[in-house]
Amino acid sequence: VQLQASGGGLVQAGGSLRLSCAAPGRTFSSYAMGWFRQAPGKEREFVAAISWSGGNTVYADSVKGRFTISRHNAKDTVYLQMNSLKPEDTAVYYCAAGAFGYSDSPKAYDYWGQGTLVTVSS
Repeated sequence: VQLQASGGGLVQAGGSLRLSCAAPGRTFSSYAMGWFRQAPGKEREFVAAISWSGGNTVYADSVKGRFTISRHNAKDTVYLQMNSLKPEDTAVYYCAAGAFGYSDSPKAYDYWGQGTLVTVSS
């Protein structure tokens, strides 16, 4: 599974961005998908995850109520809508695909995208 993340950029605090992660292929709908992020000098951390059907989601406390993960299986794409962005959201965002259910652990994911940079200015 090849993952291609896009949609990052520079935005002012309080603004919004939508990240996309395309995973073309007939097996996309069988994978749980997750978003993680890594800020400079910090470890990679969980952001959000969604089940293969889209019926279940989970969020990190730091983004709950501001970010929304969704997927469109017919388009082989998962999204991360980010609202009310804060400077502390600045990071490289990675999408990941896992065959065994959605999870907040990076160990649950088998495939990773290349990352897209989100920079939030104050």
